Amino acid sequence: MVFLDIQMPGLNGLQLAERLLADGKAPRVVFTTAHEHYALQAFEHAAFDYLLKPIRRERLARTVARLQEALAASASAPAAAPAADALAGLLRQLGLAAPALAPGLAAAPAAAPPAPLQWIRAAQGQETRLIAIDEVIYFQSNDKYTSVFIANGEHLIRTPLRQLRDQLDAQQFWQIHRSVIVAARHVAGTRTDFRGRLLVKLKGRPEELVVSRNYTEMFKQM
Repeated sequence: MVFLDIQMPGLNGLQLAERLLADGKAPRVVFTTAHEHYALQAFEHAAFDYLLKPIRRERLARTVARLQEALAASASAPAAAPAADALAGLLRQLGLAAPALAPGLAAAPAAAPPAPLQWIRAAQGQETRLIAIDEVIYFQSNDKYTSVFIANGEHLIRTPLRQLRDQLDAQQFWQIHRSVIVAARHVAGTRTDFRGRLLVKLKGRPEELVVSRNYTEMFKQM
């Protein structure tokens, strides 16, 4: 496993990853960079994960937990046990508990919850746009597709909203209608219209979203 910056003297991180793959070595590469526009290239180079600087401790811990799961799944690899020890040490430095692994990784640890979704792949004409989850203002079910709304536009993905909901951090994304999930950080406030409906006002977009009666409880303190 390799935590690899992208901007380095000599070979950059993407070139180094490409060379490792060409040499028949396939480490699990976690790219670390301050520039999100490298993300698509990184995943084309088989990135295991992509961490944006400044890296949050909780985000790094999720990546480490996923690496531990991957190592446990390949416990027969000679380097698996030392790598697992290194990951456990990293978690200790982060002040977080490491999941217990059996000696030598002979048995897989109890499965940790999957890490919340961090990137959305959306088609844009003949190209693929990689959208950071922090950019998303809300998701809306749209027939066979799901619309992803960001500050400057809308993109379509094929993942159904109900499947997408299971991949999102429930603390950061709130379902407010059976067809709408909104990012909590982009909620500016609420108001009630003349019909008595509760509406969510957004930061960065002009439209207001209707909250269905089943989901009004979470807004009572606002």
